[in-house]
Amino acid sequence: MNAHEASGAGRARMPADVDAPDKVLYGLTFRQLAILAVAALAVYGAWRALHQVIPAPVLAGAAVLVGGLVFGVAVGRRDGLPLDVWLLAAVRHSQAPHALTTTDTTSTTPDWVQPPTKMMLPAPLKLPADAIDDGGEIRIGAARAAMVAATNVNLALRTADEQAALLDTFGRWLNSLSTPTQIVVSAQPVDLHSRARTLATMAGALPHPALADAAADHARFLDDLATRRDPLRRQVLIVTRTSPGERGEHAARRRADDTVRALSGLGVTTRALDGAAVTAAIAAAADPYRRARPGGLAAPYTVITGPGNDTGRKKDPR
Repeated sequence: MNAHEASGAGRARMPADVDAPDKVLYGLTFRQLAILAVAALAVYGAWRALHQVIPAPVLAGAAVLVGGLVFGVAVGRRDGLPLDVWLLAAVRHSQAPHALTTTDTTSTTPDWVQPPTKMMLPAPLKLPADAIDDGGEIRIGAARAAMVAATNVNLALRTADEQAALLDTFGRWLNSLSTPTQIVVSAQPVDLHSRARTLATMAGALPHPALADAAADHARFLDDLATRRDPLRRQVLIVTRTSPGERGEHAARRRADDTVRALSGLGVTTRALDGAAVTAAIAAAADPYRRARPGGLAAPYTVITGPGNDTGRKKDPR
C-alpha cells in the first residue's frame, strides 16, 4: 500500500440524498403508495355506487382526471417538498391567524368597547424561547440552550492529509453530541457605505499625510465596492442545548464551552456568545436585511434611559 492509499484509508463517499425516503415499489415511496391506494379505493367505491346512475364513459373520464391529479400530487414536488406536504402547509397557513401579539388576548373587554366585526383579533404569539440571561443561556421551557459563533474552513486549499485530519476532528465532535445541536450557516449583507464614511472621517486625524491619503483611498475603494457589488459575509452559529432532565444552573454554557474547545482543533475561531450577542444574532436571523443599530440591542430586563432634558427645570436658588 502506498502513501496515497494510506492517507485515504477509512474514508468513504456518502450520497447527498442520505435522508431521502426508501423506494418500496415501482420507484415510489411508502407515502406515495399510500396516497395512490387511498385514491384508488375512493375511485372504486364511487364507481360501484354510481355506475348504474351515470354512464360509464363519464365515470371513466372522471376517474382518469382524478387519477391524474392524485398521481401528480403524490409524485410532484414544490420548493423542495412533496406536493401533498406543500398543499397541507398552504391550507394550514390560510387557516392560521396572520396577526400575532405578545399581549394577553384572553382578558375580556369592557361592555362599552365594541370589538371590530370585520377585522380578526390578533392571536397570542408563542415563541420557542422564553428568556435570555446575561450569560447567553436561552431558556426553552425546561431545557436550556447556548450559542457559539465560529468562522469557516476552506477545505479546497488543504492537502488530502489535512482534509482527513479536519474531517476526523469534526467527526469526533459530532460523535460526542448527546443532545440536539443545530448548525446554522447564513450569508448576511455588509454595510460598507457606513464603514467607508467612518474611515474617511477618521483619515483626517491621522498624524502622517501618507497615512491619511491611504485611508482616504481605501475609503473610496470600500464605497465603490459597495456601489458596484452586493458584499456578503458568512456567519456560522452553533446552538447547543441541554436535555430536559439535565441538572445544573449553567449546563448549556458548559456545553458551549466544550464545543469551543472541541472545534479549536479545526483551526477556526470560536467563542460562546453572551446575552447581548445572542439577542442580536436572533434578531438578525429574524430580519437579516435590517441594519445593525449603533448601540446594539438591550439585554432583557434592562432599564433603557435617554439623555436628560434640562429645559423647564427649576434651578436651585442656592
